Amino acid sequence: MIYLDYAATTPVDPRVAELMWTYLGPEGDFGNPGSSTHAYGQRARQAVEQAREQVAALINADPREIVWTSGATESDNLALKGALHALNGPKTGPAKRHLITCQSEHKAVLDTCRALEREGYRVTYLAPQADGRIDLSSLEAALSEDTALVSLMHVNNETGVLQDIAALGALTRTRGVLLHVDAAQSAGKIPIDVKAMQIDLLSLCGHKIYGPKGVGALYVGRRPRVRLEPLIHGGGQERGLRAGTLATHQIIGMGACCALAHTAMVAEQQDIQALRKQLLTQLQTLDGVYLNGSATHAAPNILNLSFAGVDAEALLMELDDIALSTGSACTSATAEPSHVLRSMGLSDVRMHSSIRFSLGRFTRPQDIDYTAQRVIAGVSRLRALSPLNYLETVR
Repeated sequence: MIYLDYAATTPVDPRVAELMWTYLGPEGDFGNPGSSTHAYGQRARQAVEQAREQVAALINADPREIVWTSGATESDNLALKGALHALNGPKTGPAKRHLITCQSEHKAVLDTCRALEREGYRVTYLAPQADGRIDLSSLEAALSEDTALVSLMHVNNETGVLQDIAALGALTRTRGVLLHVDAAQSAGKIPIDVKAMQIDLLSLCGHKIYGPKGVGALYVGRRPRVRLEPLIHGGGQERGLRAGTLATHQIIGMGACCALAHTAMVAEQQDIQALRKQLLTQLQTLDGVYLNGSATHAAPNILNLSFAGVDAEALLMELDDIALSTGSACTSATAEPSHVLRSMGLSDVRMHSSIRFSLGRFTRPQDIDYTAQRVIAGVSRLRALSPLNYLETVR
């Protein structure tokens, strides 16, 4: 099998897995980081704090601004619910019950917004432009006196479209509105500086950057200070923001994968971007191949294409030795077309003919050549079976 679904999840880097194992067995540092009375717990606590420093270094944050979570979904929930609940408590002054997001956000944000609407909050869902980018003027027009927070992702998980977070952050900071960014798809692949980009809250995920599943982090800015109400109560871990015994081995894994990404990011992403260009060039030898998303503002590892006259699910069946997807793994159980592509104005026919290719650290040039050959053969075969003029079906 060739794996080209890195946007869904990445394999754990062998160097990370080897390190994680040393925090699991009886000969390792398996102690509870909260147990400060003996060496087992003390060593585990030291390792957790080192991992916190490694995550902070990747995004130019203070380690005290990193809160451990179970993944980006929990981080998104804690950021949105936690900030709005804190801003609208009994001693916080005038209510701020409005938040802004985008129709193309990950379901972890969209479903959290729906839950907040049921609590009486007001949500504005911005429509992206045809290339998937947010128009700054549309965000500015949506801001109001009671806007508490704006939540916009850095890199879209289906199209790879890259938003200008620095420009968005400059606007929200000027207006005194919190900015939350879901960086699950960008961290470790695109440089992030939370200070320069004026980000207040930022969600991170271990399993998108060659770390383990089940661990993530939330950056919570201290200057200006962001206050959150916790979602989980208990032992007071993470300064009271996220109770529960820390999963030491997973946290160590996330710290290690962030450190590796920090060191290798520039060179690695140049190589991956070259492979993405190689794949696109070869596939565009076919007629009726359309890029979904911006051609100039995109992550180096994600490519979303529509193949006119071809059903994407049928094409995936043709490519049974290549791991690909039609969109987000979090929505693959539904038969509905991609909400991301729909928000960009694509027709149902074009949405149903779209496939996401996502490349990563272990993708090789020969994988790209083989994939392109198989896709071209599969598309040609399916088009030959269709009675329709495929160039007319995509419009």
